[in-house]
Amino acid sequence: MDDEPMTQWVVLVLRLPSQPSRHRVAVWRELRRVGALSLGQGVWAVPEVSVFADGVQRALQLTERANGEAIVLRASGREADDAARFQALFTAAREEDWAEFVADCGKYEAEIDKEIRTAKFTLAELEEEEQSLERLRRWHRDLKARDVFGAPGAAAAEQRLAACARRCEDYTERVFTALHAFGPGTDGGRP
Repeated sequence: MDDEPMTQWVVLVLRLPSQPSRHRVAVWRELRRVGALSLGQGVWAVPEVSVFADGVQRALQLTERANGEAIVLRASGREADDAARFQALFTAAREEDWAEFVADCGKYEAEIDKEIRTAKFTLAELEEEEQSLERLRRWHRDLKARDVFGAPGAAAAEQRLAACARRCEDYTERVFTALHAFGPGTDGGRP
């Protein structure tokens, strides 16, 4: 074995009743939300890092409430190659998360482009776009926290988030310019 310390993993082996299905779905959603890696039917793993602890605990509580069974194991690769493959699987899952995030950034930018094209410069629309940007920022923070091995797509995602913020700033300026052009008490010239 290699002298370099290998990442420790928390492995969850979960068995839940088949009915009602809402219990299995709730556990599955919680584990997906925290970024757990599905290794097969009812088997999940996360690096043994504090960022995953609360999500693992919630999944265990949901399993218990559903009268399911849970076995929690600590594991590492037997050989350095095993550990590297496991880490690569986890990083590939994070890469998929980053790709989905970048796609949503594209949708956000397209939405702002549409509002500019249609000259929808209202405070209500600005508030909606600011809320959407804040959702992207929260999502980015969550992804960054669980990307413990540094997936390659993280840098591009950060750049796209910065571009979204700049787009929102530009839209904000356009809204305030339009509101001031029409005078106080108007909402961008809309009835």
